Parts: sequence; structure tokens; C-alpha cells
Amino acid sequence: MEASSREALVQARERLSERTQGAAGPALLGLADELFAVGRLLEAQPTLRRALSDPSGKPDERAALAQRLFGSRLQAEALDVVEVTVRQRWSRPLDLAEALSTLATEAALDAADATGELDDVEDELFRFGRIVAGDQELSRILSDRTAPAEGKSALLDRLLSGRVNRVTEQLLRNVLTGSHVGTAGVAIERLSDVASRRRGQSIARVTTAAALTPAQEQRLTEVLGRLYGRTIGLHVTVDPTVIGGLLVQVGDEVIDGTIAHRLEAARRQLAG
Repeated sequence: MEASSREALVQARERLSERTQGAAGPALLGLADELFAVGRLLEAQPTLRRALSDPSGKPDERAALAQRLFGSRLQAEALDVVEVTVRQRWSRPLDLAEALSTLATEAALDAADATGELDDVEDELFRFGRIVAGDQELSRILSDRTAPAEGKSALLDRLLSGRVNRVTEQLLRNVLTGSHVGTAGVAIERLSDVASRRRGQSIARVTTAAALTPAQEQRLTEVLGRLYGRTIGLHVTVDPTVIGGLLVQVGDEVIDGTIAHRLEAARRQLAG
């Protein structure tokens, strides 16, 4: 997002925070559902999102349009957040739709936090991300922007219903059926990272040839915490192809200490 959209999102987040303070889990889930629905509608309707983000129009006019469109469909809390959001100045119309999805995600995580289920949600997002990453066909289907949302939703029903927290299901269903989902694995990883930040920590994605013992995980957590100067949580994936050592990714930074990497580097050196 450009600067104006980033500032607009800050303002919208402040209003969301005001509307969610002290709210119970079910109310927050309902708010998230309604914000997701508006975001999906704007994704699918370019003319509508342009009208609601038109910088040549007055903020009050855009808010009045939102009231006419959604006033009978949304609860008061969701409508208020939408009105404040469309009053802001967005760099491009699509930023408005993406902002509403971002706000919906935060409301859903607020619901998990309110019920003490945030740890479970983060863990389930990570595990489902590993499932998708390990199944090329599933990843292809969920990443296909041309696939009907109804088909993806039915597939997610079979995979998730009754197996994960309701917040996890809500997040995955709404994000993975969107028309701008991109690569499914990346979208899920972003959700997992947002949940981790909500818990006040960064995530290190660790790939190892064999499962780490609790003592090894504790030691690695301490080392990474000192290295990055903040609390680090681990998401560990076992992959025998790395042979030995660890591959650690924190954000965009990768520390590759695997034997496979060192062997490949030696092979390139010999070939050169």
C-alpha cells in the first residue's frame, strides 16, 4: 500500500478497535463475517469499489452511499466501521477491499483472543498451511483464481468442518475463496504470521531432517530470541531431504545451515 492507503488503514483500525473493545467472542465473529462479506463484494464489483473510494467525491457522500447500500444488511457495528473506512482516502480502489478483509481478519482474531483460543488458531493455521504445501493438487485448486468460490468453499467444508476452531475455519474460508487469493500457501502463511504477531511474537519457520527434542527447541528459541531481540515462536517442519542441520526463516531472512545446502555449495565450487 502507498502512504495514503496506509494512513487510511490506521484510521479504520482505530475505529474497529473502538467498536470491538469489550465485545464477546460471538459478536466479534459476526462482525468479522459482515466485514468479510463487504470486502468480497468490493473485490467482485470494480465499479462499486471505485465509487466508494472515489477521491473526487466528498467523504460524507461516500459514507452516505455505503449507508444506502449496506444499511439494511449490516449490524450497527459493522456498518459504522464500513462508513469510517470509505471516508478515508485510498491510493487505489482495490486497497479499500483489501482493507476491509484485513479488518475482518483482525476482528476474527479478536474473537479468538476473547475466548482464549488464539494459540489454537495459530497452530491450526500453521498445520493447514503445511498440508496445503505438501499437496500440489490441493494447492493448485485453492490457488486458482478462476475456480468458482462455491467449489472451493465446498472443498474447505470437507477439509475443515468439525476439525478446527470456528475462527480458523472462518479465516481460511474467507481468505482462500477470495478472487485475489494468489498462492494459497502464502495466503495461509500470512494469516499464521498475523495470529503470531497478535500473540506478541515473531515466527521462525524451521525445517529439519529429524524432529527436534523439547530441549533443542527451547535452545533454538533462546538463540533466535537473542539474535532478533524479540520473542520468537517456532513452527517446525520435518523434511529428510535437508539431510542434516537446520533451515530457519524469520520473515524475509533465511539462515540455511543444512547439510544439503553445504553439499550444493561445494558442488558448485567444484564445478566452477
